[in-house]
Amino acid sequence: MGEAAEEAKAAKSSKLSNPYLQLAWAMMKTGVIGYGGGPSVIPLIRYEAVTHYKWLEDEEFGEILALANALPGPIATKMAAYLGYRRKGALGAVVSVLAHIVPSGIAMIALLSAVQWLSGSAIVQGMIGAVIPVIAVMLGVMAYEFGERAVKGLGIYVGVAFFALAFGLLQLAHIHPAIVIVVFLGYGAFHLRTSAAWKKRKEERMLKREQEARNRQQENGGVTRGMD
Repeated sequence: MGEAAEEAKAAKSSKLSNPYLQLAWAMMKTGVIGYGGGPSVIPLIRYEAVTHYKWLEDEEFGEILALANALPGPIATKMAAYLGYRRKGALGAVVSVLAHIVPSGIAMIALLSAVQWLSGSAIVQGMIGAVIPVIAVMLGVMAYEFGERAVKGLGIYVGVAFFALAFGLLQLAHIHPAIVIVVFLGYGAFHLRTSAAWKKRKEERMLKREQEARNRQQENGGVTRGMD
């Protein structure tokens, strides 16, 4: 059974060796399967881009997600455009965006006539209620992994302080997310430059101490030989 599954997976991968087909298939799945709006689609896009096709590293995905949130427009469409452009330039971006929005758009148009019935259907309501925990878990896992990387990059104390500050700005002060993201991006650039300069000075001080210690050892050795 395991060998058969691997062979089937390999056969499927060989059929989708074309990068345009990969983009179209991946973005079509995220557009059709995604439920709950842009943010809930992001874990699906992340799985396709980072885990499945390995188009980019998880760190880069997080950085692009932060930048995309600061720009106008739906987040899922912006991520699809970036992935397409990164893979195959402008044409790849067009293919990726169309594959993401066209199938779900067609489905919505086809279902408009039945929207009244669907909105009151107990079956549909049950399906919606059942899928919400799955979406919540996917978003929670992604948020945890991003938070873990933030703590590693900024340090435990700065990371926790930033979480609290971001929560206060977004949920208590009700500042627009784009403004908060831009402010944090600015501080992040400053923080990295300051950290790099501080580490460089620390290394220089350590090298200077080591050099002074070696010089003292040599001087002491010379004095000892002179006494002998």
